[in-house]
Amino acid sequence: TSNQKQPFKELSENLEGSLCRPQRSKWKRRPCCSGGLDRENTPNELIQQWSPPHKKILTSAKGKENEENVFVLARRPRKRRESSAGLCWDSLPDELLLGILSHLSLQDLLRTSRVCKRWHRLAFDESLWHSVDLVGKAQLDAELGQVLSAGALRLRCPHTCIAQPVFKSAQKLRVQHLDLSNCTVETSVLEDILSRCNHLQNLSLEGLVLSDSIIQSLAQNTEIVRLNLCGCSGFSPESLAEMLKSCTRIEEMNVSWSDFNNLHVQAIVNNIPSSVTQLNISGYRQNLTMEDVKAIVNRCPNLTNLDLSDSVLVTTDSFPVLQKLSCLRHLALSRCYQIHPASLMDFEKFLNLQTLEVFGLIQDSYLPILCKGLAHIQINTQPFSTVARPTTATRKDRTLWGLHCRLVYKH
Repeated sequence: TSNQKQPFKELSENLEGSLCRPQRSKWKRRPCCSGGLDRENTPNELIQQWSPPHKKILTSAKGKENEENVFVLARRPRKRRESSAGLCWDSLPDELLLGILSHLSLQDLLRTSRVCKRWHRLAFDESLWHSVDLVGKAQLDAELGQVLSAGALRLRCPHTCIAQPVFKSAQKLRVQHLDLSNCTVETSVLEDILSRCNHLQNLSLEGLVLSDSIIQSLAQNTEIVRLNLCGCSGFSPESLAEMLKSCTRIEEMNVSWSDFNNLHVQAIVNNIPSSVTQLNISGYRQNLTMEDVKAIVNRCPNLTNLDLSDSVLVTTDSFPVLQKLSCLRHLALSRCYQIHPASLMDFEKFLNLQTLEVFGLIQDSYLPILCKGLAHIQINTQPFSTVARPTTATRKDRTLWGLHCRLVYKH
């Protein structure tokens, strides 16, 4: 193998030498043999015959005073002039480079970080990572910890498989808006991430298996405004009640179709903050009673959006109770089978009501009659709830609770 490598090494050295050596002008070849074919040439003579002519040294021969002091005329090398049209990147201040980097895409920013140490430091400045959209990234390992540690305020990565993120320190994260809906992630990993969060304002954990430790970590985020726990499981009613007591600024809450029993429902209706204006508590069948509906209305008088769908114990007796909500704009009673279709005409008394969802209660043939009787209300126009969800099903954009992300992953 050493004998095989030797020719490649010599070839590499020859190529480097040829690229570095300046090309000469036309060479004048001398005749091979000046003394005839029978004359033997030594190697030194061959070298002299085939070598290019040397440059002539120009000397000054004028004047007797210069005969003894012979001097050489040579051209002084030109000084390299700095181009006035552009400046060196190294001379630019950090603030100007950050302004340039702020216009790069996510992929270009990551490539830039590999240029040098300075650019790596600037490429991961927190001012460039305030909002990141990683939708389409199937697997997140150490990248998630790196993005969050870079100072991301908004992070969107639903439907992603999350392994163990790497955090270089125990410092608290700056993230305020976090969408982890329907991710494939271990509960212990979620505990590690959410235990580092103290400034959450919007959070979606839809479809995840949680724990009491996670709910206790959420209780530390007292500024949370929108909370989506749709389809969640794994935590006790006691931890849920303590979290609701701490988070007194919640305005939108979605706890529909979670793995709740009657005690969980009681923890919600007895501790829900009065600041809540949009609530989705659908899907609890026999666990949500008329008394629970009355408790919700009393604790949250400013409700504008209420979803009680799939609660079979809710009857027409709830109408007078719901009418106390003077700000109510959107109401969902789908598949509440104790409500008779003919009684829906009573909603003409709800003068401020704008939309009414009663899927499963009326036949398609009766819908035009109901729409005509309730002309001021749009009926069965929203099959999916939008309460506290980061991205609604009807929107095509990639917003996060109406907020755009600057860095977007493109696969």
